[in-house]
Amino acid sequence: MNSSLSARQTVVRTAIQWGVSAGIVCILWVIGLYLTGNNPYGPKRLMTFFIPPLAAILSQGVLRRKFQPEGPGLGRAIGVGLLTTFFIALVSAAGVYGFARITGNAPIQRHLSEMDQLLAASKADFLKQPHGLEQYERTRQGLARTPQGFAADDFKNKILFGLLISVPGGIFFRK
Repeated sequence: MNSSLSARQTVVRTAIQWGVSAGIVCILWVIGLYLTGNNPYGPKRLMTFFIPPLAAILSQGVLRRKFQPEGPGLGRAIGVGLLTTFFIALVSAAGVYGFARITGNAPIQRHLSEMDQLLAASKADFLKQPHGLEQYERTRQGLARTPQGFAADDFKNKILFGLLISVPGGIFFRK
């Protein structure tokens, strides 16, 4: 068997294994919030944004152990982190989209109502800043209102948080 192909397969398998698993954890967190009566789209969902960096680092550590004693090298280490992050974001966003479609409009309306209340409570703080009213309105308009919007927001945030850690983690775990 080609050693390069085997190495590539190891990187992809590790990324899929960690990425899909962590994506499922993110979905389960959202479902758990819903089942416990919490807002599944609210601030507590932000806890899932720390899962991609953690999973990327762990996948890089596992890959490092698989390529002992010489280590995976910089490209493979960064690659597994980036792929892991991509799979987490993809699975999580698909899960959020499916969850939003299945649960219907009621949780979304509840979320929008809660966010409007939070924004109204902080409107005075917005108005104290230069261009505060415009910023306040942009924030209100920027809230996700559809299943597609929630999925896109989830994907974007998971990718950003994962990418921030994947590159430094890859540098650390290259040998």
